Amino acid sequence: MKYFTFIIALSALALASGCDRSNVKEQVKQDNQAAVGGWRVNFLDEFDTFNDENWQDQMIWVNNEDQCYVPNNQHNTREVSNGTLKLRVVDLGEKRPCDNMSKDGKKHHDTQYVAGRIASKNLKEFVKGKWTARLKVENSGQPGMFPAWWLLGALNNEPPVQEADETVCWPMTGSGEIDIFEHHSDGGPDHYAARTIKSLGYCDGGDWQAEMLVQSATLGEYHDYSVEWLGNDLIFRLDEVEVYRVSNDEDQFPEPLFAILNFAKINDSPMTQNWTMEVDWVKHEVWE
Repeated sequence: MKYFTFIIALSALALASGCDRSNVKEQVKQDNQAAVGGWRVNFLDEFDTFNDENWQDQMIWVNNEDQCYVPNNQHNTREVSNGTLKLRVVDLGEKRPCDNMSKDGKKHHDTQYVAGRIASKNLKEFVKGKWTARLKVENSGQPGMFPAWWLLGALNNEPPVQEADETVCWPMTGSGEIDIFEHHSDGGPDHYAARTIKSLGYCDGGDWQAEMLVQSATLGEYHDYSVEWLGNDLIFRLDEVEVYRVSNDEDQFPEPLFAILNFAKINDSPMTQNWTMEVDWVKHEVWE
C-alpha cells in the first residue's frame, strides 16, 4: 500500500454512489456458477486470540509514514480482546528512536507515534478465491489517518524477506497489490478507496488512479469488505453488494497473495482522538 495523491480521487466519490449494482453480465455469470458450486471457507480467523500461525507483526517503513510499527502489542498498538483485533496509532508524547527500515535500507526517523501492522506473509497465502474482512474505524476523517485492509504478492522483496524466492519488486507480477479497504482522511470521514495497482512494467511503477473506486460508507459501523476473482475480473463488494469491478483481458494477479491489516499515520498532524481499527474476523474462500 503506497501513498498516493487522494484529492484527485475524491472527484470520483459522487460517481461511486451511482454505480450500477445490477450488472447483467455479473448476474449471468453468477447464475451459471450457482448451478455448479459455491464458496467454501478455507481460512477463518475470528480473533479469539492472536494466532501466530496466521499472522506476524510486520516492521517496515513505507510511504514516508510518520508512525513507527512496533511488535507484540507494545503500547497497546495491537490488541486482541473480546473476540476482535484492535490496531491503533498511539501518541507517546515525545519522539523516540524507531528501528523500522525501508526496502532501500534507510532507518525511520525518530517519532512520537507508534502503530500496529500485521501480515499473513508466509503463513496464510492464497491464489485468487475471495478475501473478506469485517471491520470498523473509529473517528474517521482525522488528519493523517491511513488504516487499510489489503493484499500483496507473496514474492514481494520488502522486509521481512524470509524465503529465497522473495525477490520481486513492487508492483511487478509476484508482488502485485490489491487494496480492499483504505481510508485516506484528507477527504474527510466516512469514505474509503478500493483499487488494484496497475503495473507500469518496472520497479516502483504503479498507477494508483486507473483502477480505483472511492466509495461512501459509515466507517464507525461494522461492514464486510471483500474482493473476489471471477475469471480475469476482480469484484469488490461492500456487505456482499458489488460496488466496483476491474475487468482485464489478462490475469494481473496470478500469484499467491498474503493479507495485511495496518493503521498508518501519513503526516505530522497532531492526534486529537484515539485512532482504532477494529476487526471482527478475516476469511478466505475458494470456489468449488
